[in-house]
Amino acid sequence: MSSNYQPLTPATVAFNEQGVPVHPHYGDVYHPPWGALEQAARVFLRGNGLPQRWQGRDTFTVCETGFGLGHNFLALWQSWRTDPQRCRHLHVVSFEAHPFNRGDLAQLLGRLTGAECGLADQLIQAWPPLLPGLHRLEFEGGHLTLTLAFGQIERLARQVTARVDAFFLDGFAPRVNPQMWSRSLFGQLVRIASVGATAASWCCAGEVRRSLRDAGFLVSKAAGYGGKREIMVATLRPGLGRPVVDTRRRDPVMIVGGGIAAAGVAQALSLRGHAVTVLDPVFTAGLGAAQRGHIAVALSPVISRGDDLRARLARAGVSRALQRWQGLTGRARPWRCGTLQLATTQADALEQQRALKELAFPSDWVKWLDAEAAAQQAGVPLSRGGLWFADGQRAQPERLLEALFTLPEVYCIGKAVARLGQTDTGDWAAFDAQGSLLATATQLVLANSSAVSSLLATLTQPVSLPKVAAMRRIAGQVAYFQGGKAGEAHSVVAGNGYWLPAVTGLCTAGSTYLPDAEASRLSEKALAQIAQQASALLGLAQQDLGARPGNNKGWAGWRAAVSDRLPVIGRIDGYPGLWLASGYGSRGLTWSALAGDVIAAELRGEPAILERELLRKIAPR
Repeated sequence: MSSNYQPLTPATVAFNEQGVPVHPHYGDVYHPPWGALEQAARVFLRGNGLPQRWQGRDTFTVCETGFGLGHNFLALWQSWRTDPQRCRHLHVVSFEAHPFNRGDLAQLLGRLTGAECGLADQLIQAWPPLLPGLHRLEFEGGHLTLTLAFGQIERLARQVTARVDAFFLDGFAPRVNPQMWSRSLFGQLVRIASVGATAASWCCAGEVRRSLRDAGFLVSKAAGYGGKREIMVATLRPGLGRPVVDTRRRDPVMIVGGGIAAAGVAQALSLRGHAVTVLDPVFTAGLGAAQRGHIAVALSPVISRGDDLRARLARAGVSRALQRWQGLTGRARPWRCGTLQLATTQADALEQQRALKELAFPSDWVKWLDAEAAAQQAGVPLSRGGLWFADGQRAQPERLLEALFTLPEVYCIGKAVARLGQTDTGDWAAFDAQGSLLATATQLVLANSSAVSSLLATLTQPVSLPKVAAMRRIAGQVAYFQGGKAGEAHSVVAGNGYWLPAVTGLCTAGSTYLPDAEASRLSEKALAQIAQQASALLGLAQQDLGARPGNNKGWAGWRAAVSDRLPVIGRIDGYPGLWLASGYGSRGLTWSALAGDVIAAELRGEPAILERELLRKIAPR
C-alpha cells in the first residue's frame, strides 16, 4: 500500500443528552444547541458580509473547512437563491474527513423544518459514494456547485485549486481536532484565497487567531450570539491573494477534432455558455461519423492496492461521465449496467480481495462476488469471481457524439485544419491546406488525437512537449457476435479483454492492440484473436459465443497513447488560450467528460474538479 493512502472513516449517527448530533471519536457536537442554521446565518454568512458581498458579481466562491451535516451549505444555498441581486454563479468547496453515508445524512437532515428541507432532499439525492478525493456536485442548473473534499484536511488542502472569496472556518474544537486550526492549514487557505477574501468562525481562541494572523489575515473580534460572547472575523492582508478572474466574458472557443475528446470539451463549454466551433473533415459524413459502426464501448472504474493515480483518475472520469451523460435521452444515454472485473487467476482473486480490504471502499461502489454471484449479476455462465463496480456503463459512441455535437452554441464544420496561427488581436486562427482561414477564437483546444504534434509544429513559436511528441498511434479492432450463450449478458464483463451487453442483438467483444500499424482495418486474424480472447474470458467454447454477422463483423479504429497510458489534458504553458485534450488511449469515454470539465473549470475560474497532483500528472509536457 502507498504510504500516502488514507482510507475514509465514515461518521456514525450519535446524539448527546440534549439531542444534538455529536461525533463519538471527538466527543464534540456538530452545532450548538441553539441551532445549526441560526449559527450559519449569524456567524458564517454575516461574519463574511454575505449576502451583500456577492451582489452584482458574476461568480463568488466559498470554502468551508468542515462540511459536517451540511447545514452551512444549505443555509448559504437558501440565502443565495432568495437574493434577487445574487451572483450568477456560486461555488462552494467543503472539506470533510468523516462524511456520513447517504442514509445517515438523510436521517439527520430529516430533522430540518422550513425552506431548507427541499434543498436537503436535493443534496441527499446527489450525495456521492464515500470515496476519498474530490467530488463535484451541481445544483440550480449548474449555477451552484459543491466540491466535496473527502479525507484529512491537512492533506487535501494542499490539493485544492480555487479562488476563494469567503472562508467558513468550522470544525470540532481545537482541543480535540487541532489540525483543523493550524498555521499550516491556514497557510494553504491563503494560497487559494482571492484578493480581499474574508473569514469567519465561532472559534475565537487566542492561538487560533494568532495562527490565522501569521498566515496572512487581519484578524478581529465581533459580537457573538447564543452564549458566544465573541466570534472571529478576518480579512486577507492587502497584497495577498489570487487576482479575481473576469468571468462575465464568455470567450469563443475553437476545437480541432471530431471525436470523443472534442465532444466532451464541447459539452462542458456549451453548458457554461461559450460559443464553440468544432473543426474536423469527418463531419461531412455526419456528427457521429468518427465512431460510425462502433456499436458499443465500456466505461469502467479500476482499483489498485495503493489507490494509484490511474485508479483515482479513472474513478473521477467514470463519475463525471455519469453526471454529464445520464441526463441525455434515448440511445445517447449510457446504460449504467455495472462492470464485472473477473479475476484471471487465483492469485489475482486474492490480490483483488486484499485491495478491497485495504482500500475500505463502500460496497455499494465496489465489492467482491464469487463465481455464482458473478454469473447471476452478469447474466453469463462464469466459473470465476471478480470485482463488481456498480458504476460501470455501456455506451453507444456514435449516438453519444451526435447528441453532444448538437448542444446549444456548438457549431461543427467539416473542414481539415492544416495550419495554426494567430491574428493581429492575439486570437487563434485555423487555416486549411490552401491557406484559407477557417475559424478564429480566443481559446483553442487541440483534441485531434495523435495529430496534435503535427499541428503544434505549424506554430511560428516552437512548442516543446516531449511526452506529447512521443505519442503513439495504436490500431484496434472489436468483434460482434449474435446469439450464443453469452448473448443475454446484462453487464460489462472485463478481464483479459471484454464482453459488452448487446445493442440491437449484437454483443461487442474486444479488443486488439497494434502499435504503430500502418492502417487500422478488420481482418480475419484480428477477429480470430478476439474470439479466442472472449472464449478464455467467459469460459466458453468459441462456437458458443454466437454467430458473426456476415455484413457487420466488427469495427476498427485508432487510439493515441503516451508512455504512462494517462490522458494529456490542460493548458499549454507559455501559449495563452491554447489547450490539449489528447492521448486518451483505450479509455476515451472515461476521460471525455472529465477532460471537458477540467478545461472548462480552469477557463471559468471555478474550483478544480481534480486534485493538484492529478492535474500535474496529466498536464501537457
